[in-house]
Amino acid sequence: MSLEQFKYVSYIAAKDTDVWNALLDPKMTQQYWGHVNESDWKVGSRWAHIRADGSEIEDVTGKVLLIHPPHHLVLSWQETGGHHGVMHSSQVSIALENLGEDTRITVIHSDLQSGSLSYQDVSEGWPAVISNLKTLLETGHVMASDIWSAN
Repeated sequence: MSLEQFKYVSYIAAKDTDVWNALLDPKMTQQYWGHVNESDWKVGSRWAHIRADGSEIEDVTGKVLLIHPPHHLVLSWQETGGHHGVMHSSQVSIALENLGEDTRITVIHSDLQSGSLSYQDVSEGWPAVISNLKTLLETGHVMASDIWSAN
């Protein structure tokens, strides 16, 4: 099976440092992602994407591969539960570009198996996550609809 990447670009009316902090702060990720992202955010450290419903279930784990605050974060990405029955590692790169009072965010999720359910999840998931992050930073609240009910 061949490998593909998914790329998503958005613009957020917030400073790059605010966007960066929202990506790493567990209280913030819980609000817009429905998960707590936990790590000490050092190269080589483990990170975990833990459900915010109190179950402590880790849906994704990986390692911090690169970190250059507040501009670039690269993570390995491993779905722990194999909710599609297949365990496959991929990689996520998040780049922030300072545009004065605004920020361009580019997410590239690579090493995805072509045509897989994981690729479908990623291509639907990242736009939802970044849109909710954007809404939170620009308005102070997340989107009203429960975009996580299907996840």
